[in-house]
Amino acid sequence: MTDRRAELAANLGRVEERIATACAAAGRKREEVTLIVVTKTYPASDVRLLAGLGVRHVAENRDQDAAPKAAECADLPLTWHFVGQLQTNKARSVVGYADVVHSVDRLKLVNALSGAAVRAGRELGCLIQVALDAGAGDAAGRGGAAPDAVPELGDAIAAAEGLRLDGVMTVAPLAGPYAGRQRAAFERLVDISSGLRARHPAANMVSAGMSTDLEDAIGAGATHVRVGTAVLGVRPGLR
Repeated sequence: MTDRRAELAANLGRVEERIATACAAAGRKREEVTLIVVTKTYPASDVRLLAGLGVRHVAENRDQDAAPKAAECADLPLTWHFVGQLQTNKARSVVGYADVVHSVDRLKLVNALSGAAVRAGRELGCLIQVALDAGAGDAAGRGGAAPDAVPELGDAIAAAEGLRLDGVMTVAPLAGPYAGRQRAAFERLVDISSGLRARHPAANMVSAGMSTDLEDAIGAGATHVRVGTAVLGVRPGLR
């Protein structure tokens, strides 16, 4: 465990240095960017080590893995983010532990999350996942709403009981006009965020960038970066 703690500490240090350098290059303050460590496939013991190293935001993408892990770590001062595609039948479970859901992309899911949050007596932060490879009115294969659907979704989340509209999220697209153009994709997300904030000023989160492209995201204006591999290593099964 001591070796694992040292490994995580070294990896975190390198990621922190990358974030600080990217912020300086963009003329931004380091505190403008929040690091979310994506702990999917890794055990609760790693979450505990990360918390001991000062990490306060962690993310999961599969409810069946996240729910027991969050329960095991319930004593830790952590904010839990759910970043994966979410089926409506999982809404009740996810609302039980997640503080923010990054993958809200359809009205049916808004309604499911709202009902679950009300029953649980919780307020759930919601980000609209934007699919930059989707055409008008379409959804993308990896989840997400088309950019033209953002205003309607934003209004629905803001009006839904138990939900709080926090902002937008995207994953760098593998197809379409932004494929291989991460910086341009993230700049487009920031433009969409600006439009959303014109209607809902408090929705100021921009979740973008991962281990390979966090610098592009920070340069474009992301407020939150979701980093897994660069902190935890190559996921089990992918070695």
